[in-house]
Amino acid sequence: MKVLYVIVCAAAPASDVGRLVSLAQDAGWEVQIVATPQALDFIDVPALEARTGRQVRSRYRKPGEPKPPRPDAIIVAPATFNTVNKFAQGITDTYALGLMAEAPGLGIPVVVLTFVNAALSGRAPFRRSVESLREEGVVVVEGSDGEQDEQPWELALEALVRLA
Repeated sequence: MKVLYVIVCAAAPASDVGRLVSLAQDAGWEVQIVATPQALDFIDVPALEARTGRQVRSRYRKPGEPKPPRPDAIIVAPATFNTVNKFAQGITDTYALGLMAEAPGLGIPVVVLTFVNAALSGRAPFRRSVESLREEGVVVVEGSDGEQDEQPWELALEALVRLA
């Protein structure tokens, strides 16, 4: 079975990421949730662990801890302004960003489903980051505009299917 890492950022739609997990599982993926440290306050960790059968990860493993399986693909959702910009710049100050930074170099497909309001998505740094990621083969999908808490989760999976 193929392993999909769902990297969750700290934004309102994160509380509904279980919907993305269900969609991915229905499509035949084994799902590993990776949360940014701030996202842990937005998600129901026990419910996601029960649903996936895997521990939610948010930090690098300690020496002696087992290595998780390498992902076959990654979806970053909801992807915030901060995370998109850090990803494009290669900043790896969290476990989630470290995974994202390595993925293009390892040939792992990455889909980013944004959750950024109009005031931020129109800024030059964000537009440059999106363009930079796309140049590296990362698929960036415009999600919710940040004014509502719902996220079009299915768009991320549809983009992933097109990559395969």
